[in-house]
Amino acid sequence: MRRLVARLASTPDAAQSPAKLPLLHRSLLPFLSLASSLYGFSLFLRRNLYRCGLLRGHRQDECHCSSPSLSVFFLIFRSLIALVSRLGVFLRLPVPVVSVGNLTWGGNGKTPMTEFVARIFLDTGMAPLILTRGYAGGDEAAMLRRHLLNTPARIGLGANRAAVATSFLEKYGYSCCDWLQQKTSTRKEYLTRSSESAIGVIILDDGFQNWSLVRDLDIVMVNGMMPWGNRKLVPRGTLREPLDALKRAGIGVIHHADLVSDIQLKALETAMLNVKKTLPIFFSRLASSCFFDIKDVHTTIPARIIKNMVVLCVSAIGFPSAFSQGIEKIGALHVDQLDFVDHHFIQPEDIMLIRQRLRKLEDKFGTKPLVVVTEKDYDRDTEILKEIREFRVLVVCSSLEIIPFAGRTAEDFKELMKNLLHKENRTCNGGD
Repeated sequence: MRRLVARLASTPDAAQSPAKLPLLHRSLLPFLSLASSLYGFSLFLRRNLYRCGLLRGHRQDECHCSSPSLSVFFLIFRSLIALVSRLGVFLRLPVPVVSVGNLTWGGNGKTPMTEFVARIFLDTGMAPLILTRGYAGGDEAAMLRRHLLNTPARIGLGANRAAVATSFLEKYGYSCCDWLQQKTSTRKEYLTRSSESAIGVIILDDGFQNWSLVRDLDIVMVNGMMPWGNRKLVPRGTLREPLDALKRAGIGVIHHADLVSDIQLKALETAMLNVKKTLPIFFSRLASSCFFDIKDVHTTIPARIIKNMVVLCVSAIGFPSAFSQGIEKIGALHVDQLDFVDHHFIQPEDIMLIRQRLRKLEDKFGTKPLVVVTEKDYDRDTEILKEIREFRVLVVCSSLEIIPFAGRTAEDFKELMKNLLHKENRTCNGGD
């Protein structure tokens, strides 16, 4: 049923005439449309309550370079969290907050962009705290922990991200200074002098629809291969908010740009600029650099290992087509795919299904195929795929890259992010 609803939501109306749909599909449409209308009304109501001031913004402007010893301050701060969550008011934290989010569900590159942004701050000497909701037992958080191992970055897991942030700030303290006006070397010296564990910035993974925290910058990811689905709100469509929500964005990023033609990219860029003329738009891709074997996770395997090989891509991610197309681009002889719903935990019966598909491929091509999974699928359960003992299972290691396009580069992205945060004037002097 989840797969069916997802298919209806992601297929444009022009391609799914009700007269051509099976009876089950047609019977679901009125219920999905009603649910979308109710969801849309709740968004409208909440947004206008904020605009009218009935739900007021709450600020925490007292900003001194702190340490974990300021327990009294944090005790008061934490006690406000329960009240804040009940009232639905905004909470401003004492460090810059950057959100990475989207307008549609799944496959938009939010988590890779979160890591990309975290590394930008790490390079400037700031220790980021990444806040993630923890879907499917925290597969995204586990991947981020592996990638950011041996760095000052910290990962906070939980649906109430205001409370999680407060807990981490209490435990590790925070570095609050006008880092945007200092040289990189000065910032690194400041961080070392104050505390290497002190948190200097907070990054919200999937935070565009989070209303509980004030953000200094919203980065919105858009799936270039399927930007808006059928342009309807969930569950009838894939939109989590109407397109005019792009007006809140500080930066727009079109993801999977390497899998889309230049004409399509230009058309999508124009559509986004029609919503917000001044929106800076960049283009990104997920670059596959290497693999590792699930039986030997510490060995790096070059990407060329799959060239001229038969590959079965197994995934439970938001947009599996981009994953399989990325594997094809590396040079595999043949790529088949077996997709499960997003965040699905592989079960023993799924292992049987994978084996059946592998044997069919082996019979067809006369060679033993490889299984390739994403890091998110591996981190969701590091043991279950080892049950496929007779076939080799590889995990593809990928990272987000900004693609130079129309004169915009990764360095331009970093500089723009710095300038937008500087515009917010988040300093220890109380300015906002």
